[in-house]
Amino acid sequence: MGLTREQFEQLTNRSPDIIVGTDRKGRVIYFNDGAHDTLGYDEEEVLGQFVGLFYPSVEEARRVADAMRSPDHGGPGVVNTLETTFIARSGEEIPVAISGTLLYDEKGEEDGTIGFAKDLRGIRHKDQLATLGEVAIGLAHEINNPLAVIVNQATLLEHDIARLAGDADSSVENERLDAIRREVARITEIVERLSEMVESDSYETIHYVGPARMVDLRSEDRKRYEPDPRLRGLRILVVDDDQGISRSLQEMLEADGCLVEVSEDGERALELLAEQPFDLVLSDVVMPRMDGYQLYHEIQKRYPDLPVLMMTAFHYDKDHIIKRSRMEGLEGVIFKKPVDPDRLRRTIIESVGKG
Repeated sequence: MGLTREQFEQLTNRSPDIIVGTDRKGRVIYFNDGAHDTLGYDEEEVLGQFVGLFYPSVEEARRVADAMRSPDHGGPGVVNTLETTFIARSGEEIPVAISGTLLYDEKGEEDGTIGFAKDLRGIRHKDQLATLGEVAIGLAHEINNPLAVIVNQATLLEHDIARLAGDADSSVENERLDAIRREVARITEIVERLSEMVESDSYETIHYVGPARMVDLRSEDRKRYEPDPRLRGLRILVVDDDQGISRSLQEMLEADGCLVEVSEDGERALELLAEQPFDLVLSDVVMPRMDGYQLYHEIQKRYPDLPVLMMTAFHYDKDHIIKRSRMEGLEGVIFKKPVDPDRLRRTIIESVGKG
């Protein structure tokens, strides 16, 4: 004894899968709750409509209909897990796998179809997580050991520089070693973030170029950070000949709502100061053409009310720059690289009088 229509509807209506029935002309005659929840249509919107409404094109709807009549997808009159795309009421594309069959009347003639569509987004998400896990394990194995070697060699090189330089100024070389350590730490953080994604079975994507997206590997702390509204709109000039440091400071301060310009040396910084107003200058100490200490004195002469913060990678104060600067008004605003972001934000707020 077969199921009556009423029994069938009671059985399938609460299914989380998309279940759609059509008549012999392809018009929708059955639309269950799972279809409503996934596609967003109300029943009265789709009943009597051509089933092609759910597909991205009429051609795709015909492809599925032809597959159901072909012997290649489960046999004539049947289709098993044929992948296609449905379009939700919102316009979102939803990947699905359809299993369905033709319905026949008592004369053996086609009387319609019944199709069960599985939303593949969850399945694909799990597949992506599995792939991510494999990538994370491989990266951790292949990257961590070389990173350890790089850090160890940087330490040995630092000792050699100090020994060979003697009393000579080796601050530039040490600053470059610090830059290496910072980038190694950043790579390590990315690998750790991948491992966290695997353990938590979750990941997020962000826009990359056009419709493309990429996995978001930024640290959780960075994503949880709430910009201080007191920083918004401040015009800041960053002066450093190391482009990597300049870019990272620019990105960090712009994320806080600051308007940031970058200069590679003191002379160019003075040109920018003459062209537009700034609320604060953040400058490296060791730079070509005009160092940070000279820049500070020029700013004092030309713009006595403009706050100046200075950064240094010195491992010793050969020219007494730090000592002299503190004596001449820079007490508390000398930053040892790598700069601590929270302390920098606090000092900027205090320096511009918003603390």
